Amino acid sequence: MKDTNNKPRIIGLVGATASGKTALSLAVAQALGCEILCMDSMQIYKRMNIGTAKPTAEEQALVPHHLLDIVEPDAGFSVAEYVTLAHETIRQTVDRGVIPMLVGGTGLYLRGLSLPMDYGGLPSDPILRAALQKQLDQYGAEKLHAQLRAVDPVTAARLHPNDTRRVIRALEIHQLTGQPMSAHQTPTDADAPYDFQLYAIDWPRTELHARINLRVEQMMREGLLDEVEGLLRSGIDASMQSMQGLGYKELIPVIQGRANLKEAIEQIKTGTRNYARRQLIWFRRDKRIHWIPSSQLRRAKDMIIQNWEDPASWTSKTC
Repeated sequence: MKDTNNKPRIIGLVGATASGKTALSLAVAQALGCEILCMDSMQIYKRMNIGTAKPTAEEQALVPHHLLDIVEPDAGFSVAEYVTLAHETIRQTVDRGVIPMLVGGTGLYLRGLSLPMDYGGLPSDPILRAALQKQLDQYGAEKLHAQLRAVDPVTAARLHPNDTRRVIRALEIHQLTGQPMSAHQTPTDADAPYDFQLYAIDWPRTELHARINLRVEQMMREGLLDEVEGLLRSGIDASMQSMQGLGYKELIPVIQGRANLKEAIEQIKTGTRNYARRQLIWFRRDKRIHWIPSSQLRRAKDMIIQNWEDPASWTSKTC
C-alpha cells in the first residue's frame, strides 16, 4: 500500500525494551495482515533467544517474521548491512501487497531506514581524522572547537566543545569538501523513502522498571544462564559483538567463576533499566511517533488500526 506521495506505507512499533511491543505487534499484524520485520540489533543473532526476548516459535507461527536469526553470534553486523537487508525485505513485502511492520527498539536501525536510499553520506579520510584526533590530544577540546568556529560558526554553535567526535567530523568535512558542514543539506524525516506510521507504548517509569525486573527474572527461569554457557562452549568468544548484549556480558564472568550470580542478575536489571532510559530519550525526539499511554493498552490495537485506515484520525484526544 502506498500513500499519496507514492511512498510505501509502513507501520512501526518502537520504544523501550519490555514495553509490550511483541504482544501488540502480533495483535495488529494479525488484524491487518502484516508481516513483521525485526528491528532489534540482538535478535538478528542465531541461537540467542532468551536474552534477546526473541519472539517464540509459537509467536512466529502466528505472523511471518523477517530479519530474525540472520547471522551467527561470531559474525559482525553493521547498521548499513541491516538497512540493506531491510530495504530489500520491505520491497518484496510491498510487491506482494502486504503491509510491512517494523518492530523493535534499535533507534539506529530506524534512523538508517529513514534516510533517502541514495543518501551516500559525506566523504571521510581516516588519516585526516587521526591527525585531528592528535590535535585534540595535544591542545584540548576548546582549541579544536575554536578551530571549527573559525570555519563553520553555524555548526560550532550547536556542538558543545566536549562533543569532540562531531567536532572532528565537522572539521574533516570542511577540509575535504572546502565547505562547512552546515552548507551540506542533511536529510530530514520528510525525505524518508517510506511513509512511516510509528507507535510506542508509554509506561510510567516505575511500572516500566517493574516490567524490566520481572522480565529479567523470567529470562533466568527460562534458562538464560544455560544459553550463555552453551554459546561459550560452542566456541563463541566472549569478546564478540553479540556477547556484549545485556544479559550475556554480565553472566560470562559468573560462568567463568569470577562473579556472583545474584549480583550479576542485579547488574542485568540495572543495565536494562538504563538502556530503556536511553531508548526513550532517543525515540521521544522523533516527532513521528504516536505515544499510546499504558492505561490505553487494551484499546491500542484498535487505535492503531483506526489510524492506519484514517491517518487523520489520530489527535491528542485519542489518548
